[in-house]
Amino acid sequence: MADLKVTLIHSAAHRLPKQRKIVEALGLKKVNSSVVRPDNAATRGALFQVAHLIRVEEVK
Repeated sequence: MADLKVTLIHSAAHRLPKQRKIVEALGLKKVNSSVVRPDNAATRGALFQVAHLIRVEEVK
C-alpha cells in the first residue's frame, strides 16, 4: 500500500478534545505542518474524524 501525506490546513484550537487528540496523535503540530503516514484502516479512521481540518495526498 502507498503512504499518505497529511497536511494540517486549519487549526485544531477550539475543536472538540477528541479531535485535538487525533491531530496530535497524527503528529501534526502547527498549521501547514505535514507528516507521512501508512495507508491502513486505523489511519483512515483517524483522518475521517478530522477531515475538515486536513488535506490528504497519496505518496508513492
